[in-house]
Amino acid sequence: MKVLQLIRLWLGCVAACLAFPASSHGGEVTPGDSRELWAFQPAHKPAIPAISADNQVLTPVDAFVLARLEQRGWKPAQPASRPQWIRRVYFDLIGLPPAPEEIAAFEADRKPGAHERVVERLLNSRHYGERWAQHWLDVVRYAESEGYEYDRHVPDAWRFRDYVIDSLNRDKPFGRFIREQLAGDELVGSDAAAKNAGGLPDPRSTELLSASIFHRLGPVRRNAGNPDIALSRNEVLTERTDIIGVAFLGLTVGCARCHDHKLDPITQKDYYRLQAYLAATEENNIALVPKADQDAWKAESKRVKEAVAKIKKRLGKATGAQKTKLQTELKAIEAQRPAPLPTIPATADDFEKRTAIHVLKRGIWEKKGEPVGPRPLGALVEEELAELPADASHPRLRLADWIASPANPLTARVIVNRLWQHHFGAGLVATVNDFGSRGGVPSHPELLDWLASTLVENGWRLKPLHRLMVLSGTYRQASRTINADKMETVDPENRLLWRFNRRRLSAEEARDAMLAVSGRLNLRHGGPSVMVPVDEGLIKLLYKPEQWRVTEDASEHNRRSVYLIAKRNLRLPFMETFDAPALQSSCARRETSTHAPQSLEMLNGALSNDLAAAFAERLARETGGDAPHLIERACRLAFGRPPSKEEFQIASAYLRDGSPKEFALAMFNLNAFLYVE
Repeated sequence: MKVLQLIRLWLGCVAACLAFPASSHGGEVTPGDSRELWAFQPAHKPAIPAISADNQVLTPVDAFVLARLEQRGWKPAQPASRPQWIRRVYFDLIGLPPAPEEIAAFEADRKPGAHERVVERLLNSRHYGERWAQHWLDVVRYAESEGYEYDRHVPDAWRFRDYVIDSLNRDKPFGRFIREQLAGDELVGSDAAAKNAGGLPDPRSTELLSASIFHRLGPVRRNAGNPDIALSRNEVLTERTDIIGVAFLGLTVGCARCHDHKLDPITQKDYYRLQAYLAATEENNIALVPKADQDAWKAESKRVKEAVAKIKKRLGKATGAQKTKLQTELKAIEAQRPAPLPTIPATADDFEKRTAIHVLKRGIWEKKGEPVGPRPLGALVEEELAELPADASHPRLRLADWIASPANPLTARVIVNRLWQHHFGAGLVATVNDFGSRGGVPSHPELLDWLASTLVENGWRLKPLHRLMVLSGTYRQASRTINADKMETVDPENRLLWRFNRRRLSAEEARDAMLAVSGRLNLRHGGPSVMVPVDEGLIKLLYKPEQWRVTEDASEHNRRSVYLIAKRNLRLPFMETFDAPALQSSCARRETSTHAPQSLEMLNGALSNDLAAAFAERLARETGGDAPHLIERACRLAFGRPPSKEEFQIASAYLRDGSPKEFALAMFNLNAFLYVE
């Protein structure tokens, strides 16, 4: 176990940090250290810059971007075409392609405010939450199983996913969003759950308790023997502390677990003070059915368990036909296991079980140093604060209040930077999970602070920021521009935003787009996650293959990708091939790799071929098989535009003898389908 422990510690720190000796002092940050870094300084709303080309300013965002371009004598790219813009904004805001009819209506709408009407419709669509929830789920490494060898399923963890979707659709203030995830159970009240007349959580309590599933999302090692229970608890606390630093503050606080952070003003003592807010946090599975139903479920589960044990005992001695008969009986009995009761895998404070928090030498559980209590990071408070007492009430709510305070210089900057990244391809700070000294510096620092200040002024609501970004002239630019050689040489990463960044669809967008254009997309929202059929060989690799129970209703297999189960030890091949994260740690930004297995998956994969057949059937049904009409309809559905002259000629030649299904499959494989211009 010592070897595994040391490996985990090593992986938890930046390799460069390990070259330094352990902390030799109390770990206080000196005043000179705490305010030098730009990210630790208070945000102030700067004036919107005046520029010569003020007719190009559609929202204040443009003034900041154009001011930087004017300094170099550069001009932005021309506006994208209307079909390009509407396809872009549909994928960005709801993660689905626009229907040809929606594109045609937008092109025909020449009244002022046409773009604004499209954006309002998308922001008010429930699909907005389904799209943007995935971004947050990536950040908080959302999964419905605990990883490691057993990969045990967390009961009804999908309630957290639905909570995020609903919160975003309602444009819940981000400060409230933070408080509910960090301290939803504490917000419910001292009763642990407000009860209705039936003794069950009321709807508001259910929402808050579902938010607290946030603390249950990390990997958990359940196979530690009794001597290692304390170590397992330490791993859980470490996971929970690190994700708070990364997700909300954009800081690699985990690097201070073993010693003072060697790059940022975060001491080892700071780290354990942050962890102390979580010391009393325990798992709390809350049943959502009356006590009588719980008792009946327990009785039936006990009956089946005992019957299974008896058959397994006889199986050990059986041979031949008798063994075959008993195996059949065993399957029949196991099929009688009652379905799990609806629950909320929430959290609760249990001060009797509170873990005493110490500064750990090298982060090793057995080497306890000075005991500490809850306190914010020293570099982010204006004056020295005393630690809270160990039994202070509502510790996580106190932590959340500090993180969500307008006085915190990081929180608003970090979230607006995440929004910017997902609309423009890269954050104003490129390292969206790291605002520390080794992170990126802002490409447009005044714009970052203007957006952060605007967020706070607007009550921490995110939808107004989406409007500012996607309605800007900067966002409306084409992804290609003439005479770009000089700009490409000086600014190859387009940090100054002189054009729009073309991007490939994410794994979820590609799958959902194939479902949409094929006519197979099931738009039912919410509820338990879906298990789709996968290769039997992958299922057999699981510790318990019976965990993968394919959802019986085949129409459910066509749900949006956000509703597919997120299981750590079985990643769906299509999603993995197209860079969906591994769910082990926070994913700040999806990578976009290009490799041969992607082509193989799109050409030979079961999903793409099945949906290509459905797409071909749809085209035949809607066009009567007339080739010119079919080609036109296919391009408008898949690309959001009519075919070019060359595309039409190639497609016409192919369809004289080729299979409509293979033609449909080819459409899925073209850049015009897989990329957003």
